[in-house]
Amino acid sequence: MQPSETDADTGPAFRTGYFLRGVAGAFSVPGCVLMATFLGFGGLLHDVGFPIGAGLVSTLLVWALPAQVIMVGGIASGAALPALAVAVCLSGVRLMPMVVALMPLMRGRRPHMWLELIAAHFVAVTMWVEGFRLLPKVPVEGRPSYAIGLGAGLTAASMVATAAGFYLTGSLPGPLAVALLLLTPISFTILLVRNARERVDWLAIGLGSALAPLVANTPGGLDLFWSGVGGGTLAFFIARLWKAERT
Repeated sequence: MQPSETDADTGPAFRTGYFLRGVAGAFSVPGCVLMATFLGFGGLLHDVGFPIGAGLVSTLLVWALPAQVIMVGGIASGAALPALAVAVCLSGVRLMPMVVALMPLMRGRRPHMWLELIAAHFVAVTMWVEGFRLLPKVPVEGRPSYAIGLGAGLTAASMVATAAGFYLTGSLPGPLAVALLLLTPISFTILLVRNARERVDWLAIGLGSALAPLVANTPGGLDLFWSGVGGGTLAFFIARLWKAERT
């Protein structure tokens, strides 16, 4: 007999079965691309003499590769720590719209703040793309646990890849290690195009791409943030105008 909606509402907040399904969902093509990217990050750690333990902790706690690269490169070049902290924080700001957009899908039937905070921590580019693809297929009561499992699986796989890249860096040619860092943005662009369904989606992609050269080298590394938010916002208002004209 299928559980009723009332039974689902009174069930436990965290559901291990959905968590394990989320972990399994992390090992997809985007997840493998992410692992390859973190192989390059591990090679970068080795090349600049950054401790592997600290690098693994950065993957666990920062969980945003551009911010991690800024942090490692800044420390290696002797940048002032307060300025470096501000740069890392500003780089992470670009993830806020992703969290806001994905959070409704990561909530269960009832609010559970501690589950939502953990799930929000894992939101990055790959989690954002895969969350929109996978979470709608999960029953609402299991989505918080599934989202945490998906994020935990991606993070664990990335930490393993970071360690592998660190210890295998002598076997990887330098250009290949650098190229691996580019796999995630390339994969993200491909998935973004693949998942575009409505006219407004294509408009947002086009406007964001057109804005990218105009906001390049924005202070704080916010060029991606401004092109994405700017292009998406313009597309939203243009779509509203189209809808108003039709009615």
